[in-house]
Amino acid sequence: MKLGVGSYAFAWSIGVDGFLPDQPMTVFDFLNKAKELGAKSVQLADNFPLLSFDQQILIDIKHQATDLGLDIEIGMRGMQPEQLGRYLRIAHFFESPFLRAVIDGPNFAPSVEEVVSIIQDTLDGMRDLDVILAIENHDRLSARSFHQIIEQTDPSWVGICLDSVNSLGCGEGFGEVSRILIPHTVNVHIKDYRIERVSHNMGFNVVGTPAGQGMLPIVSLLRDLENTGRCQSATLELWPAPEDTIAATVRKEHLWAEQSMRYLHTIV
Repeated sequence: MKLGVGSYAFAWSIGVDGFLPDQPMTVFDFLNKAKELGAKSVQLADNFPLLSFDQQILIDIKHQATDLGLDIEIGMRGMQPEQLGRYLRIAHFFESPFLRAVIDGPNFAPSVEEVVSIIQDTLDGMRDLDVILAIENHDRLSARSFHQIIEQTDPSWVGICLDSVNSLGCGEGFGEVSRILIPHTVNVHIKDYRIERVSHNMGFNVVGTPAGQGMLPIVSLLRDLENTGRCQSATLELWPAPEDTIAATVRKEHLWAEQSMRYLHTIV
């Protein structure tokens, strides 16, 4: 299993709505940082708008990754049929073995039946391009719903990008989710976290941590994934809470990435 870094390990550095550093991290900066961290792969997710990049930039990205010895994985958000087809072609161009896909997008939240239909209509394209669809468990659908989507399409070409925290949003703990989805997992997001009771005891907060400093059972998770023989890469993502300034937040994010990769190199 390859150890990689996802672009969502540097979400603040790249920039989010209402929070833009003076010098946002470019995709080329990200590739250099991943190499510095000792990654074998990178996952270019939807916070890098690949569909808006012209062909020469895509070629330059591929060349730089090759020079750095990094494999590229592609991610997208919003599985509308046309967009899915375009991203499958981008994944093929980058020789990404899978396309990580978040189903929902702006004004797009299809039913399970609609998702199954979209995938069934796209299966021939996946086979022709030799790209597996890796659906990320996001926080609207249950693990059973993702399992249903896979079983009703083609488990050979449709799998899971297993995120370690997202399913808390639909009331499912990681133990429950992993039991259902690990057999279908082709990529895992290592995103460590803690659940903390708030000071007044009336509820909990979910907060991110560097890898190895939270509640995620990373060692046993990776062991279970290795046993299936299907998971191709473990990708670092991070959820650092913002600090008082943009600059301080970016420094914290880089520190967490360095701490996380040092830890993950000891176990992957």
